[in-house]
Amino acid sequence: MIKTTPLFNSHVNLGAKMVDFAGFKMPIQYQGITTEHLNVRNHVGIFDVSHMGEFKIYGIGSTKFLNYICSNNIEKISIGKAQYNLLMNPNGGIIDDLIIYKTAISEYMLVVNAANISKDYDWIKKNINGFECEIKNISDEIGLISVQGPNSTNLLNEIFFGQNIQNLTKFCFKTIRNMTGFKKDIIISQTGYTGSLGYEIYVDNDDIVLLWQLLLNFSDKYKVMPVGLGARDTLRLEMGYCLYGNDINDHTTPFEASLMWATNLNKNFIGKQKLLHSIQNSKKRMINFKMTERGIPRNGYKIFSQEKKNIGYVTSGTYSPTEKIGIGIGYIENSDNNNLFVYNRDRYLGIKIIKLPIHG
Repeated sequence: MIKTTPLFNSHVNLGAKMVDFAGFKMPIQYQGITTEHLNVRNHVGIFDVSHMGEFKIYGIGSTKFLNYICSNNIEKISIGKAQYNLLMNPNGGIIDDLIIYKTAISEYMLVVNAANISKDYDWIKKNINGFECEIKNISDEIGLISVQGPNSTNLLNEIFFGQNIQNLTKFCFKTIRNMTGFKKDIIISQTGYTGSLGYEIYVDNDDIVLLWQLLLNFSDKYKVMPVGLGARDTLRLEMGYCLYGNDINDHTTPFEASLMWATNLNKNFIGKQKLLHSIQNSKKRMINFKMTERGIPRNGYKIFSQEKKNIGYVTSGTYSPTEKIGIGIGYIENSDNNNLFVYNRDRYLGIKIIKLPIHG
């Protein structure tokens, strides 16, 4: 059964084109992907990402437990901070990528991908035995709005007057209590998935329609625009951010996906030995690339060497509204050559491996 977020009617009233995504009916665009993309880069866009899942992990053994099932070092997270992480399987593969917030002593909130809510919950529940902590799935209680773009700080300072949003630094968050008109506490963080300055606002489902409308009330002053999944994808690809299910999955290791920066080998965790084996033996590596010829790369396109040998495949691809070129993410066998090809419709189209970000 397809779910909807509490903002479904708001999207329909705004004329959004709705699609099925990760088990939810979600807006893919309102005014157009390119228009929405550029508005985020130049002004501010708001995204309904309430389909994301949230778990609460609490108890005196919660830090030890999370350190065991995740790749990054949970002990480095202090209260009011967040950390990008990978949930690992015994084969060194990635069950999911997630953000972990430390909300109190021995208490954490995990934000997981919508398509993986049930899978992640079952895996955590299966491995929690023996640790002095508990898990609670609060996904159906919490809504989430992402506010992204250079005008986002000024916009939120007006709505949350006196909260000094500009003092919130990367991967930090604050809890706002007793906000006029809101029934529950609000969490504002600065993590982001677009590469532009921005914030995430976690709010009770009963309050999210009010918050959405408050943000839209500043449409003229700050050029606030609702943004769909289409532009969310083009924005994240300009930064080379992974999308679970496309670019990373249960069979991809952090080493292959260039995610060792989110992996701490100085601790024991599920899948560590297989990951060490991958580091020593895997020839597969992720690349970010741009087209050197006209064309848009798509998931599944094969990647070829200069000798026209198939050495890999594309996992994500799109047209970059900022740079006006095709860009993508893929995997190849180790290669010293940065100039390769994607194959489509009997044509070899040139691509070049690049460093990110490509915008700005």
